[in-house]
This record gives sequence, structure tokens and C-alpha cells, in this order.
Amino acid sequence: MALTDSHVELPERPRHPLRTIGERLAAAVGLVAFVALLTYAGRDGYVDPADDSVSLLDAFYYSTVSITTTGYGDVRPESDAARLVTTVIVTPCRILFLILLVGTTLEVLTERTRLVYRLSRWRRTLKDHVIICGFGTKGRAAATTLLGHGYRPDHLVVVDERPSARDKATSMGLAAVAGSATTQHALHDAGIAEAAGVVVAVDRDDAAVLATLTARELNPRTNIVAAVREDENAHLLHESGANSVITSSGAAGRLLGLATTAPDIAQVIEDLISVGAGLDIVQRSVTDGEVGPLEELRSRNPVIAVSRGGELLRFDDPRAAELKAGDALVEVVSRK
Repeated sequence: MALTDSHVELPERPRHPLRTIGERLAAAVGLVAFVALLTYAGRDGYVDPADDSVSLLDAFYYSTVSITTTGYGDVRPESDAARLVTTVIVTPCRILFLILLVGTTLEVLTERTRLVYRLSRWRRTLKDHVIICGFGTKGRAAATTLLGHGYRPDHLVVVDERPSARDKATSMGLAAVAGSATTQHALHDAGIAEAAGVVVAVDRDDAAVLATLTARELNPRTNIVAAVREDENAHLLHESGANSVITSSGAAGRLLGLATTAPDIAQVIEDLISVGAGLDIVQRSVTDGEVGPLEELRSRNPVIAVSRGGELLRFDDPRAAELKAGDALVEVVSRK
């Protein structure tokens, strides 16, 4: 499987290359000026065969040819003090100048090698991650929720064609792939074969269907969650291979209706789907000590559903009254 490294953007501290070059150029010019002023201050110890005097221009001329190791030898130290200054101060400045020059050159030459190494190391550790297809409002909210539930930033990979969306992703510490989530190429770059989950949060329903089909073809085992704008298209996402489908416009409309007729209920629901404060909905596995009657569960958190064998049983379902090994609880917890 061929991967194209140039399409992957890893998070890093933003720093424009021109700023680095400018800082090093300023340091080099500062060294030249420092040596020139030092020479001019001790001009009585230097000699210029052309006119037997050292002017400020002569001092800068000496500084530039000395610092750059050109060394024409026309302006040279004559006194012991001037030679001592050249040995103790000018020579280290000359070495530092060369370090700045060579360091900038090496940094430019090794930048590509460093990027290739980072990408190689990133791919070696990329496993059981979540791919977020589309990083608009829905994609960013999904990423924030996943991070709030304990996912590390290096376990989230964004696929988006828009540079502004990828910039937002990398600013959050996420890796980003430039490309359309409907293409195999972009999903391969995002490590679809090793992904534990895929969040399809693109803006159009037809793109969501195609992205889901492509992801399911490339990884038959991964958990795919897709957002769709219209209710009538939800079944297409299910048929395309999505495990869960969220109707974004319908859900928002129902919440608006609740907020109109029962604002307190709407506020509770908003609290439940917001991560990190107030009330949260969590899912966890049943421990060995919890196997048995649900009513005897010692957990302080209200249980609203039991997941068993891929089927979700509501708390009032008679089958949920007895917890079994392998079940998972859906609970409401308080984040204080």
C-alpha cells in the first residue's frame, strides 16, 4: 500500500521559516557591528597601510572580512592589545558567525528529512485511532467530545480538503490529511486499515454516503458513525455500512422544539451532550462483581440502558433486569 507523505500535516508549534532566517541574519549583522565597534574603539592598535589610520568605515571593512574569514590582511592588528582582542573576542565571533551560516543551511537541507522521520514514527504508532472525515462544526464538536472522553490528540486524524480546517485541526494537536474523505488515497494516508472508528462529518449527504462506502470497503471491522442532514437519507448511510447514523438537522430541530415547549428538558439534554461539566452520558463494561440483578447494582449513577450483544436494552426492558457478563452499562454521571 503506497502512502503519500506530502499529504499528511502533523501538529507542531507554528513558526514561519522567514522569521528564523531573519533572526539569524540579525544575529550575524550584530556580530559584524560588535566587532567593528570593538575595532574602532581600539583603532590605535590597528594599522591600515593605505593611510596609516583606521576610520569607522575601515573598522567595518575589517570586521566583515575577518568575520567571514576572507581576510585580505590590509587592516590588521599591530599592538599586543589588538592581537589579544582578535584572539579572545574576534576569533570566537568568527566561529559563531560560521555556526549561524552553516546551521541555517543545514536546517534547510534537513527539514525534509526531519519531516519524513516524524511521519514514519507517527505511522508506526498509529493504531486503534479515530478518523474524522470533515472538520467543520460537526467534526470539531466530535473531536472535542472524543478528547473529553479520554482520547489522546495523537489518536485522532482529520481528513479535509480545506487548508483552514486542517490548520484548526493541527492547532488542536491533531494530525491532518489533505484530501477528500470520499477517496481511498486520503483514507489510506489516514491509516484506515488500523482505525478503530471513523466519524463521517462532511457537509453533504451524498459525500457522506460515498465516504462511508469507501471506509467500509477499506476496513470491514471499524466502527463508522455518520452524520446526515436529511432523515430520508439515513437509510442510505446504514446500507452503506454505517454502524450509527445521526440526523443533524432533525436532532437540532427536535432540540429547538423542546426548548420552546419545555426549556428545562432541552437544557438537561444540552448538558448531557456537553462533555466535561455537569451531567455526562458514559458507557462502561459490567464488572464481575456487578453481574446479577440490576436493582442491586451499587453504582451511584442512574443506569438508562444496557448494551448486550449489539442490542441496546432500555432500563425498563425486562431483559435488562439481570446483568450478564459482557454487558455494557449506559449511565448518567455527574462531572463536578
